[in-house]
Amino acid sequence: MSTKEPREADILRPIQTTSTKYYAAVAIAGLALLVFLVGWAYQLWEGLVVTGLADWGTGGGVTWGIYIGAFIWWVGIAHGGIILSAAVRLLGMERYMPVARLAEMLTLAGLSAAGFYIIVHMGRPDRMVTSVLGHYHITVHNSPLVWDVTVITAYFVLTATYLGLTLRYDVTRLRDELPDHFGPIYSIMTIGYTEKEDEIVQRMVWWLALAIIIMAPLLLHGGVIPWLFAVLPTYPRWFGGVQGPQFLTIALTSAISGVIILSYGFRRAYDWEHIITDDIFRGLTLWLGFFSLLFLWLQLQQVTTGTFFPPVELEAAWHATLEEIGYLISMSLVLVVLGYIFAQTIRPTLFTKGRALLCAVAILSATLTEKVLFVVEGFLHPAFEIYGATPGTYVPSLIELSSITGTIGMVALFFLSIAKVVPVVELHAIEHLRAERSEEGSHD
Repeated sequence: MSTKEPREADILRPIQTTSTKYYAAVAIAGLALLVFLVGWAYQLWEGLVVTGLADWGTGGGVTWGIYIGAFIWWVGIAHGGIILSAAVRLLGMERYMPVARLAEMLTLAGLSAAGFYIIVHMGRPDRMVTSVLGHYHITVHNSPLVWDVTVITAYFVLTATYLGLTLRYDVTRLRDELPDHFGPIYSIMTIGYTEKEDEIVQRMVWWLALAIIIMAPLLLHGGVIPWLFAVLPTYPRWFGGVQGPQFLTIALTSAISGVIILSYGFRRAYDWEHIITDDIFRGLTLWLGFFSLLFLWLQLQQVTTGTFFPPVELEAAWHATLEEIGYLISMSLVLVVLGYIFAQTIRPTLFTKGRALLCAVAILSATLTEKVLFVVEGFLHPAFEIYGATPGTYVPSLIELSSITGTIGMVALFFLSIAKVVPVVELHAIEHLRAERSEEGSHD
């Protein structure tokens, strides 16, 4: 472990320094988003028909494809991110304090990407106002889509409040070192601040963390989002009580993977080896292995019940899934990651940050693929006659494929931008690390 003393100047480095690599990252992320925005503009001009979505029935295809699969993926990343941060505060997991704020910011970015997908998939953005918000008092009672919009909005507000309260402490104490051109933003963030509120804010944040831990399995990625599918009995791969815990494991594996990638990027860019330590990466990788194991176990439950003397429709859906190369690759990726994590616990020398990064990318690729196939197979094999003798087919359009890289670019731009405004590592984390190192030094 690095013996370098953590300082306030370390967490201010992203705000105060800008390299050529930073501008290159902005350009790449911006280009990825721009390509998708051009495709979306074409979709708005010509209609959703250019993607083949909504072409359901004798024409083949599905009404939901990558758009909804990626929507679930981003929501899962967002929900898992804030659960990780809440667990740090609620369960006293100080080891992960340096990455807690990254997880909180990942939640805001992920929810933004998920909300964007809803608008894109509606075909006409004005329907969000005319059909959803304009008749909310009616639609909230019978539309799973509106349930999603409601919980995503509530979670966004909750997370923004959670993050904003902790930022007040940091901004006030670091104000002299922060750029003057963001002065109006800092003034708004710290309106009415006094040191007397610090203890009150810590209690408020603790209660918010408790609310988040409770809400996640009951209302969010363990509840409302999977209910969008699990309560529809005419779609054999969707229907059933396993979807709640299945979605929750995907959320946690995806979020931990996202935090690993972000931690690796910031550590490498700003020489934070003494802040985001190898010990943090080891711990995150072990948690990734635990939730990956749960994910595979729940997949096994579904495969077993879907292939051992099941109803005709369920058998057809699961056999089609098991014959899909994308599904086999995604499950293999999770299995390989799980095998590596198990091996590194037995032989710690196998651990490297680069391998942890590869594990994170593999898990994110696997969960995205699995969620898209989950959505598609339900539509291709419904429990009623719609296609006749043969099911329809679905081939993702270039616009849909570009939406994945586009939203990844959007999230990357979010982090590249916010890192220039506020610290992405809490001042409390630096203070805690410094006290910990000092205590270790006194014992020595």
